[in-house]
Amino acid sequence: MSRQTSRDTAPEVAVRKLLHASGYRYRVNVRVPDMPRRTIDIVFPRVKVAVFLDGCFWHGCPQHATQPKANAAWWREKLDRNMARDRETTEHLADLGWIVLRFWEHEASGTVADQVAAAVHRQKTDGAV
Repeated sequence: MSRQTSRDTAPEVAVRKLLHASGYRYRVNVRVPDMPRRTIDIVFPRVKVAVFLDGCFWHGCPQHATQPKANAAWWREKLDRNMARDRETTEHLADLGWIVLRFWEHEASGTVADQVAAAVHRQKTDGAV
């Protein structure tokens, strides 16, 4: 598991490139406030928009998640904890007034970037930042 990429994955980089090319500026891999060992993939801090690009296997994608056959009980518990942690992180950020956007790694980068840009734009106009 130590070889698994946890940051700067191909889907993250693709979305970031599209956002940057469209003129959006953001931070990457920012710690979640008051939650140790948790980071947000793409952050727009001034408008409080947090973007997560979740891997299908590690975060339990309903379309593409697979169940390992070896040591199945351990893996099921591990993946269930990951999904519970995701829900907890989303709820925590929402309670702090953040807009939380979660996408699966298999979603088209262009579509994801468009949805993120729309959310950031909405926050800028609604919040007059």
